[in-house]
Amino acid sequence: MLEGDRVRLRAHRAEDLDDYALLWSDGGVVRHIGGKPLGRSECWARILRFRGMWAMLDFGFWIVEERDSGRLIGEAGIMDLRRDILPPLGGTLEAGWALLPEFHGQGMAGEAMRLVLEWSDRHHPSQELSCIIAEGNRSSLRLAEKLGFGRSGSGDFQGSMLIHFRRPAMDDPIMSPGSA
Repeated sequence: MLEGDRVRLRAHRAEDLDDYALLWSDGGVVRHIGGKPLGRSECWARILRFRGMWAMLDFGFWIVEERDSGRLIGEAGIMDLRRDILPPLGGTLEAGWALLPEFHGQGMAGEAMRLVLEWSDRHHPSQELSCIIAEGNRSSLRLAEKLGFGRSGSGDFQGSMLIHFRRPAMDDPIMSPGSA
């Protein structure tokens, strides 16, 4: 579990299914992430996928809760989906985040992702990170840059034009203290 001032990140649980299905059926959530609301069985498969990723790879996604209420408001983390995408993401851990629209514009995605990146830097310091964001998702494009991701290309994936970002590994000499 990771805690910030306003958010808590924790493992997905079976009892999250109803709230998780509400998240991924929300048009404002999926607008820039595939464009299609997910059904209940697709949500269950995602919960299982992320739990399995933790078991097999020692990283994955967390549920994002509003800290004060305990309400499920999104998810964030790092993953390796081995996407068939150009330019390729191979050799990187892919960062991602999604929050319910009522929590957009409040800095909560940034808070959650800073927790994720701090965790990743401690546990996987030699891994370069990537993320892909729909070109129309201005708020996530800005957030990626605030989090230290730099634009590295663009390409079509499943009918959506995506901007590719990279963030160097923490043990990269360019990122080492005093190396500038």
